[in-house]
Amino acid sequence: MRKRTKFILYLIGLVIVSTLGYSMLGGEEWTLVDSLYMTVIALTTVGFGEVHTLSASGRIWTIMVIVFGVTGLSVFLSSLGTDFIEFKRYRKRSMKNKISKLQHHYIICGYGRTGKYVSHELFKKGVPFVVIDNKPEKLEEIREHGFLHLEGNAMLDETLYEAGIDRAKGLVITLDSDQDNLYVTMSARTLNKDAYIISRCIQPDTKKMLQRAGADKVVNPYIASGQKIAELLLSPQVEDSATISTPNANIDLLIEQFKIDDMASLDGIMIKDSRLREDFRLMVVGLLGKDGDITLNPDPHTVLESGQTIMLIGSEEDLARFKQAIFE
Repeated sequence: MRKRTKFILYLIGLVIVSTLGYSMLGGEEWTLVDSLYMTVIALTTVGFGEVHTLSASGRIWTIMVIVFGVTGLSVFLSSLGTDFIEFKRYRKRSMKNKISKLQHHYIICGYGRTGKYVSHELFKKGVPFVVIDNKPEKLEEIREHGFLHLEGNAMLDETLYEAGIDRAKGLVITLDSDQDNLYVTMSARTLNKDAYIISRCIQPDTKKMLQRAGADKVVNPYIASGQKIAELLLSPQVEDSATISTPNANIDLLIEQFKIDDMASLDGIMIKDSRLREDFRLMVVGLLGKDGDITLNPDPHTVLESGQTIMLIGSEEDLARFKQAIFE
C-alpha cells in the first residue's frame, strides 16, 4: 500500500512539473490545458501529434517526461511483482508451518473427484487433514475452500515428509493412475508402519498388488457404485445399506434400512415379537423415528410403527431371505 501511495504521489508530481514545464517553454501560445494535454500524451505514449510546434528545448523536455514516466511505471510494476512473489513465499511458509503442527491427521494424495469428496467430508467433521496436489487449477480450488495443502508430487518422499507422514494417522491415495497409487502406497507404508492407508484402484487386477504394497483398504469406485446401483435396482424397498468387513474373508455383514410403511406385518409389533432374530438371524441395531431421531440398539419392547425406519444387521444371505419373505 505504501508503494502504491508513493507511486501515485510520484505520478501526480510528474504531471504537475511536466505541465508547468510545457507552459513555461511554450510561452503565451500554450494554455494550461494545452500543457496538461501534452503531458498526458507524453506519459501515455499514445503517439498523438503535438498541440503546438515544439522548440528544441520543448522536445528535450518531452523526452525527459517520457523517460521519467516509463521509468517510474517500470519501477512500480517491478515492485508489485516482487511483492507478489514475497506474498506467495509467505503464504507457502505459513502453510508449511501450520502443517508442521498437525498430529494424528490424514493426508489426501490427489484432489480429483474422489479426493475432493473425501476432503469435504473430513472438513465437515472437523478432522485435521492436508491435501497434496500439483495441478494449478486444483490448488486454486483447494485454496478457495481454505484447506491445508501442499503443492508437490505425492510420489516424492520429501513431499510426504512435508505433509507429516511420520505423524499421520492415515492416508487416502487417489491419484490418476494405479501405478502412481501403488508407488505412493509403498512409499507411505515404508515411512509410516502404523498409518491406515486407503488407496483407490481403477483396474480390479491392481487390488491385490496394492494390498501387498501396504494398503489396508483398496476401493474401486466404479465397482462400488455399480454394486450400489444394482442393489437399488433389485431391492428398491431398501432405503440404504453399508458393508462391514470381518476377519473372515467369507463373511461380510451388511446393515440395511427398511421402512415400516413397506412392511405391514411388522407394523404395531414389538421388536422382541418380530421374530427377526429367530427366523432370519437379523438384529435391529438402530431405529429412525418419525421425528428423525436415531435410537441405537433400541429396547426390545419398542413398538414398531408406520413412519419409522429400522436398521438391520446380518449376512447378505440372511438379508436376502428376509427381503424375499417380506416383499415377494
